[in-house]
Amino acid sequence: MLTVMRGRPLPLGAITQPSGVNFAVVCRHATSVWLVLGDPQTVGFETEIQLDPRLNRTGDHWHVRIDGLPDEFCYGYRVDGPDHAGFRFDPTALLLDPYARAVSCSGQWGERSPNPRRSLVNEAMTEREPLVGPNTPLEDTIIYELHVRGYTIDPSSGVANPGTFAGLTEKLEYLHDLGITAVELLPVDEFDETDCAYVNPLSGERLLNFWGYNTIAFSAPKATYAVKSGRLEPWEEFGAMVDSFHERGIEVYLDIVFNHTAESGDDGPTYSFRGFDNPLYYILDEQGRYLNFTGCGNSFNTDHPVVRNFLLACLRNWVAEAGVDGFRFDLASVLGRDSRGEVMVNPPTINRISEDSLLYGTKLIAEPWDAGGLYQVGTFPGGGRWSDWNGRYRDDVRRFWRGEPGLTSDLATRLCGSDDLYSGRGPLHSVNFISCHDGFTLHDLVSYDHKHNEANGEGNRDGSDANFSWNCGAEGPTSDPAILALRMRQARNLMATLLISQGIPMILGGDEFLRTQGGNNNAWCQDNPVSWMDWTLAETQSDFLRFVRKMIALRKAHPVFRRRTFFDGAASARPPEILWHGVQPVQPDFSPTAQALAFALDGRRCDRPGVIDRDFYVAMNASGEDLDFRIPASPSGRAWRRVVDTALPSPDDFVDVDAGTEVEVMSAYRVIARSLIILTSQD
Repeated sequence: MLTVMRGRPLPLGAITQPSGVNFAVVCRHATSVWLVLGDPQTVGFETEIQLDPRLNRTGDHWHVRIDGLPDEFCYGYRVDGPDHAGFRFDPTALLLDPYARAVSCSGQWGERSPNPRRSLVNEAMTEREPLVGPNTPLEDTIIYELHVRGYTIDPSSGVANPGTFAGLTEKLEYLHDLGITAVELLPVDEFDETDCAYVNPLSGERLLNFWGYNTIAFSAPKATYAVKSGRLEPWEEFGAMVDSFHERGIEVYLDIVFNHTAESGDDGPTYSFRGFDNPLYYILDEQGRYLNFTGCGNSFNTDHPVVRNFLLACLRNWVAEAGVDGFRFDLASVLGRDSRGEVMVNPPTINRISEDSLLYGTKLIAEPWDAGGLYQVGTFPGGGRWSDWNGRYRDDVRRFWRGEPGLTSDLATRLCGSDDLYSGRGPLHSVNFISCHDGFTLHDLVSYDHKHNEANGEGNRDGSDANFSWNCGAEGPTSDPAILALRMRQARNLMATLLISQGIPMILGGDEFLRTQGGNNNAWCQDNPVSWMDWTLAETQSDFLRFVRKMIALRKAHPVFRRRTFFDGAASARPPEILWHGVQPVQPDFSPTAQALAFALDGRRCDRPGVIDRDFYVAMNASGEDLDFRIPASPSGRAWRRVVDTALPSPDDFVDVDAGTEVEVMSAYRVIARSLIILTSQD
């Protein structure tokens, strides 16, 4: 027997109490609200309770308490209201609770259910205490971006629970041995993978929304990423995964999509927000039409205080209940637009996230642009709390190594942490990357001149055309040994450059053993081997995997590559912290035709008080000709030994710091066309 009581307006969501459940939801413009209760094991609903606007409403909060509910039940809302411009009320639509921490599963991954998704009550996480995270300093951080399903779903992964949080945990030792310090997970909150409207024209296969950048519930882990997809298991499995990573010293960051929702544009589905209060949750024009700064049909109205509070609650939920260590915000510049879409100088939502007391120890990373033309690399608001995905770094390094002349000055700036972009802040505000989920993999960057996205079903119109790639002489697969050797050299060049640059490096999962997507640079809808990790590459590309592991270890062992501050460029700085060279010592070439650059780092000045590191010398030759670099004396006068030469085959491409060949001062070292060398001083 159910007992219906007035309930309380706070907290929002469905909260279990000693003798019942309190339900509360925000509906500012609603005229009627029904709470719909049902059995999660059956298709139909059993009970509808219409809320009394006089008794069950406080301000904009509609609330009710129900006693006598079973342990297992599901719920949703139906809402009615005005029908004039901007409103999307539909009393026939069953709405998810925005604050739901669990959502009924549509079945197995990829199955389209005829029944609406329903909210589930999940009280178990309130009793869970996550383990303390590693709290890795930013200067020591190495990020590894991956997709939970794609990482282990291929049979080659060899895990017992492929495509799940548990399956990812089974790869923990591999990640620990690789040397990375944090994983950045593509969206793991609830989305509907079947919302993709495209078909692969080459195979007739119905495509799925594999990446998941179309959220329907921001506080609920993706049910089909769990071995069991009930109301409790996804949270428990996700939390256990985070704990396991913390035990091995690896942080967990989540990719959060607060810029738009899965409800899309005018013709999109209604899951939740537009049915509760469309003009409150979305940025609209004066005619009530969606303003689209995301390329996905709608833009979340993050400047509204109600929406702002909702977003903060979601972030707090992941941190407090699962111990998440950081967030990467997709198209984060949308968070800086007001309710009319105008760009704000001091956005309240970004400030709230920056200064929130519970989130203050988490890492915050912005993708500092949006689809409306706003590009804020180096100017993203939020002050000292935020780091950026540095798109300028990606583009300049790619362009240099594909052989464009006149980029040595830009390259030097990127190597030093992009002080032109982050002046007054520091190099740790720059997240450096060569590749990420969105674009070419490292293998494809050196194997394709053009994108090949025909399988996405959009006539190859999707995905960026500005890839700054070079196929090294043949488009795609080839058996030419010279081209294959050049591609391997270019891959080493790019990876080595990333791992000796000041700032925070981010590696795309699979790049360490040259995973390919066959030239597809927008594989968001490819739930197949195009996007899946092929673990056989760990064996067939073991030489490159070894090189990456060694480069990561080199970075972690030497603080000269992990500065907290920019180099002191003042003329009075003696001795200099970094010395620029060219083919000849102290003669760097920053001319419009330059394609080579060298520099030396003084290990005595690594911005760690009392720490003396080794000196390092790096020479980069992106030209098509071999160059003889005259080797300068090390800044501290110690002898040089070779560590890296990307033109040499494995294992000579990387030798341990004390095992390499000694290189005499003022000798000529031939740096092969399109290669780099790294020398280190002896202790």
